[in-house]
Amino acid sequence: MGKSLVDKYALLPDEIDQESLKMVQASLPNDLVLGPDEHYVLCRIVRAEGDPAISHDVKFSPEAITEGLKALKSGKDIITDVRMVEMGISKLSLTKSGLQTRCVIDTEQVAKRALKEQTTRSVASLRELAPFLGDAIVAIGNAPTALLALLDMIDNEEIGEPALIIGMPVGFVACPESKEELTKRTTPYISILGRRGGSSAAAATVNALLDLMRTHQEAM
Repeated sequence: MGKSLVDKYALLPDEIDQESLKMVQASLPNDLVLGPDEHYVLCRIVRAEGDPAISHDVKFSPEAITEGLKALKSGKDIITDVRMVEMGISKLSLTKSGLQTRCVIDTEQVAKRALKEQTTRSVASLRELAPFLGDAIVAIGNAPTALLALLDMIDNEEIGEPALIIGMPVGFVACPESKEELTKRTTPYISILGRRGGSSAAAATVNALLDLMRTHQEAM
């Protein structure tokens, strides 16, 4: 009997990580103009999406990485729109850094608020989290309406400005528009323009920032 499929193809976790990043880097277009930290974050997003073609749609505002790392180093919360984003963020990295996530999409108070305000749970959850959004990292990987609600609250000065918005909702209805609106604001952001995105990309972006924070601290 020949080798099992695991023996034939599988690698250990560290080997998978290193090999996949090598493959991603080799597949990226040559015309990208990014700093080393932005390049690392992009590689993590491309790896999560499994599609190098997405690289041209990943956009960083000028201070996105700097402000995101500053927020993490200051112990600010990481707010997510859905549990899938929250669950994709490395628990080990969070614990080591003393950081916490917040997500209320599936709570009773959000369900009641959505019903009362005649809106979606995604919108209601961001409104419910309003006291925690100022100076936080807000990672949106599912609903365009969550991103629109967040931008409305910023525009109306209902909340303090987040340190960084990771705006990566996925879909067709209002999805490209929500990201286009994000790029018009002064709040630092990392986004995937157009219809693509998702929870895996948003979580990968947070994990990449956590990696960079640890790397910077070790280099000091």
